[in-house]
This record gives sequence, C-alpha cells and structure tokens, in this order.
Amino acid sequence: MSASEPLGPILHSFFADHLIVVKGLRPASVRSYRDTIRMLLHFVAADRRCKITRLTLGDLTFERVVAFLKHLEVGRANHIRTRNQRLAAMHCLFEYIAGRAPEMLVVCQRVAAVPMKRVPPAETRFLERDEVEDLLRQLPRAGGLALRDRALLLFLYNTGARVQEAADVRVEHLDLGDHPLVRLHGKGDKWRTCPLWHQTATLLTALLQSVDPLPTSKTAVFSAHGQPLTRFGIYKIVRRHGARFDDPTTARRISPHIFRHTAAMHLLEAGVEVNVIRGWLGHADLTTTNRYAEITTKTKQAALRASEPPGTAGACRTQPIWRSDEALLKWLASL
Repeated sequence: MSASEPLGPILHSFFADHLIVVKGLRPASVRSYRDTIRMLLHFVAADRRCKITRLTLGDLTFERVVAFLKHLEVGRANHIRTRNQRLAAMHCLFEYIAGRAPEMLVVCQRVAAVPMKRVPPAETRFLERDEVEDLLRQLPRAGGLALRDRALLLFLYNTGARVQEAADVRVEHLDLGDHPLVRLHGKGDKWRTCPLWHQTATLLTALLQSVDPLPTSKTAVFSAHGQPLTRFGIYKIVRRHGARFDDPTTARRISPHIFRHTAAMHLLEAGVEVNVIRGWLGHADLTTTNRYAEITTKTKQAALRASEPPGTAGACRTQPIWRSDEALLKWLASL
C-alpha cells in the first residue's frame, strides 16, 4: 500500500476489522474513535482544500496532526482531557497504518511520539449516605414510571454500573433468587457479576411483573414505551430526580456516573478491600480504583478531632485503651 492510496479501504479495515473484531471494542467506544477520525478528516480536507473522498494516505502528515491537536484546544476550546482522548484514538490509528503502509512508518513514529498533556485528575464527587437516603425517600411512589425510576436509581447505587451497562441489562442477565445478582457487560467486551441487595431484587421483580406483555429473556429491564432506555434516557431520569442535589460550590452535578463514584466510596467506607471494589466496578487496572482510596471528608474530620492536642476545644476526650493498665489487661484477657 502506497502513500497515494485512498484512505477509504484502510479506514474501513481499521474500524471493521481492528477495532470491532481484534480489539473487541463496544459500540460506544467505536463511536468515540469514529468522531475523532471524522473531525481529523474534515480538518485535513479543509487544509488541503479538497473533498474528503479525494484524501490519500499521504495527506495524513505529522504537521497536520499537530495542527489538528492545536485546533481542538484553541479552535474548539476542548479540555485537555478531551484533547488527550482524541490523541489516543490517533495513536491507535497511526499504529495500525504503520503495520500496513511501511512508507508511512516515519510519520507514524512521529505521531506516536506526541505526548499526552499533563492534567490534574478530576475530583471524585459523590453523594453522602444521608443524601442518598433523602433522594430515595423523596422519589415518587405513584404513577406508571415511579417503580421503574426507583428501581433504576437503586440499581445504579447498588451496582455502581456504568450508564451503558445499565441500559444493556436484559432479563436473562438477572438472577433474582435467594442470592440475587446481575451480570453486567462492560468495557472491553468483559462480563462481571455483581450481587444485588434484596431490596433491589424486590423492586426489579415488581418492575418485571408490571410489564405487559410479560417480558422475555431478551427484554430490556429498564425501558420506556416498550423500548430500551438509552444512555441519554437514563441521564434525563437521573437529572430529573437528582438535580436538587447539585452543589455549585464544588461543581458537583448529579449524573448516572455520580452513583458509580458513590457506590465505590460507600464500599470503601464500609471497609471493603480496594481490590474487591476493583472487581465490583469492573476496572481493568487497580490504579483506577485507588482514586477512591482518598479519605472522605467525614473520615478526615474524625481524624482531625482525634489528633487535636490535649486541652484544646473540641479535643477528643476518649482515652486510648493502652493508656490504662487495667483496661489493657482486661482487653488482652478477652482475646
């Protein structure tokens, strides 16, 4: 394949063969790659002053890639994280091109060397337990959609599922017996099993029994007007019920992903080991889960009170067990 070859065949192979078949990416991930490559093609075509259909492999130069990244940040005012996500997609594309067009190897190597920009990690925002209880307590209880919305929000909090995972849940993925659980289809075409609270299972059972006609194994658990809820549909439901918990001071905005963070933080507060939380949330890398190991505000406040110097206002008055010989001996005897 030469640099004068049209882009169509290699792009078709990149999406149909490499991303879908070889890498096994989910449709949402493929669409993300598609959006990046589409913007790149429009940018290159405008720079060349030709139609996209006339672009060749040689038109994908290193200089145009760098100019495109600058266009994302300046022209489109994209956040650095968005710029880095687009760059990751281009790294993948040019790595694929390098293996099929040797004459493009130098260009591909230069693109591969373009680094990600450093950006502070996003603050992990979540709901406190009393906020979750308040939200669930004030959900509507009457109306055709009340049962679905209550089951959906409790399901998101229980499982920490990604919004697409919740949208993809079908009846066959549920086991609502004595030990209820759900199988979630996550990123990288990976499946994981998540236990369900009996309260969640009871709501899901009632929801499925309310469907007319009765659902089949392929029926979506969460639906509207007989059609499976989409990511955007779930987002709208969460916003409708949770918007009042937005916090402008911390830029916290209630969304389906907030429930994922909330589930992780509450599991951590309950003493669940980080590696268990990793499996619960379906993280491929433990470092992703370690973000939740940051101490919560309540824990920090408790630690602050316990470490205050003696005699200061509000200092902890409780005496550690090892400060009293009698108490220590009794404690040792109880072991």
